[in-house]
Amino acid sequence: MSTAVQRSEPATTVPPHADIVVIGAGFGGIYAHHRFRKLGMSVFGFEQGTDVGGTWYWNRYPGARCDVESVDYCYSFSDDLLDEWQWSERFSTQPEILEYATYVADKFDLRRDIKFETKVVSCRYDEAANLWTVTTDKGDSITCHYLVTTVGCLSVPKDPEFEGLENFKGQWVQTGAWPKEGVDWAGKNVLVIGTGSSAIQTIPEVAKTAGHLTVFQRTANYSVPAYNGPLPEHRREEVFADYPAYLDMLKHTRGGQTFELGTDLRAADFSPEEQRDRLEKAWRYGRWNLQSCFRDITINEDTNQMVREFFAEKLRGIVKDPATAEKLNPKGYPFGTKRLCLDSDYFETFNRPNVDLVDINEEPIVRITESGLQTSEKEYPADLIIFAIGFDAMTGPLVNLGIEGRGGASLTEAWQDGPECYLGIAAPGFPNLFMVNGPSSVSVLSNMILTLEHHVDWVADCIEYMRGNGFDRLEARKDATHEWAAHTEMVANRTLFPKANSWYMGANVEGKPRMFLAYIGGFDNYVARFNEVAAKGFEGFDLNRSKVEQTA
Repeated sequence: MSTAVQRSEPATTVPPHADIVVIGAGFGGIYAHHRFRKLGMSVFGFEQGTDVGGTWYWNRYPGARCDVESVDYCYSFSDDLLDEWQWSERFSTQPEILEYATYVADKFDLRRDIKFETKVVSCRYDEAANLWTVTTDKGDSITCHYLVTTVGCLSVPKDPEFEGLENFKGQWVQTGAWPKEGVDWAGKNVLVIGTGSSAIQTIPEVAKTAGHLTVFQRTANYSVPAYNGPLPEHRREEVFADYPAYLDMLKHTRGGQTFELGTDLRAADFSPEEQRDRLEKAWRYGRWNLQSCFRDITINEDTNQMVREFFAEKLRGIVKDPATAEKLNPKGYPFGTKRLCLDSDYFETFNRPNVDLVDINEEPIVRITESGLQTSEKEYPADLIIFAIGFDAMTGPLVNLGIEGRGGASLTEAWQDGPECYLGIAAPGFPNLFMVNGPSSVSVLSNMILTLEHHVDWVADCIEYMRGNGFDRLEARKDATHEWAAHTEMVANRTLFPKANSWYMGANVEGKPRMFLAYIGGFDNYVARFNEVAAKGFEGFDLNRSKVEQTA
């Protein structure tokens, strides 16, 4: 925690024009305001929530924590901020992370140019004027030269489309849009639908005081112990010997973080005894060490199978009922090819007498009733239903903005066969539009705050380059975009990731094109590619002086 600073007041009116409009006020959005102001340009922004925080504003569900160590999951741009803020836990809770976002907004006076409780409904590009017009649900309209989206990768929760939900007499909520006023489940019959990351964090907390909890699982997930608590001493020494240098070092790693057992060696480079020892150590260290203890876990079937068997052994040692343990053991996809979850007593929760597990592959959900949920076998009474069914990841937040580029072509139409986004930041036909952590970026496969900082810094450098060289319009070239899409697909296909029906592949949303939505080549390689593009005069982009500029 840190001492309080003066709270900055948000914008109340929308100006007719700004040089840059930023959509979203999560960690990417508020940093964008800070960074773009340094360009000496006018900046204005919009945010649907009542305050800053993004993901950590909306995801208030019980047990919500970051799955990256807090000392890594933080801004690196300010040494003063690093000195002032101290995290209380190894993996901080949602309230503390939201408090951090609030502190940053206060310290750097970042609210004054943001209109909160406002949804952007359309963004239209006028080629003749070389301007974007952004319109909101409040009837506001603003033009800008540069449009920057910082809307997050996991910010559009999937709607619970269950027959009969409208007739349910109890309360129902979504983990990804948790009520700000909170939810009371003490002593009640609670149903949780879903066993992804948010459910894995929610379930142990709800089980502690619920009268009875029934969990409905479609796909079992791999989850490993977080071992939350104070930062271990060996990590404290590593981080705080020189904190700024440590964070700079993270920018040169594959995932924007380091692991005790991270290695460039394959499983075959170790003896069977050494392999077992590394697996046991990885389990004891927690975090994502189990996914990092051999370099080839997500590319070699045999190595992956060894880890799967080790995981199953650990699971059977935790869950007392063999039938329940078997249901909870993931099947049908390789270890680590869905986002590996970190938990606090998730599997142990199924040993509680007030918790049951239903596999909906064996016992499908038929409908929601007035008093609960009907499966093919029986009706489960409920006072509260918690939907933890995931998000329309990566593309959903962007296509919901009503973006129309040159000639009125919509982003939705441009991506109907799957998104092609050059470097994960720009698309052909949409000049001066920068999509921070867009599809085909490293984003969700890395430490998100570092990737957000990188993208925003690169956009700022790009705009500065354009202004310094007399350009006022930038657009991704089709050939470069196709090449990046092909490269992204090639890198993904070298791994086992496409074997899983995950949200990485868009497989959790009906009708969504099936393709790997992120760049899996590593944050270090990704940054190197960006640096190379910039060094070559922003290779892969067309930079022009617009007709407006030429005739002025």
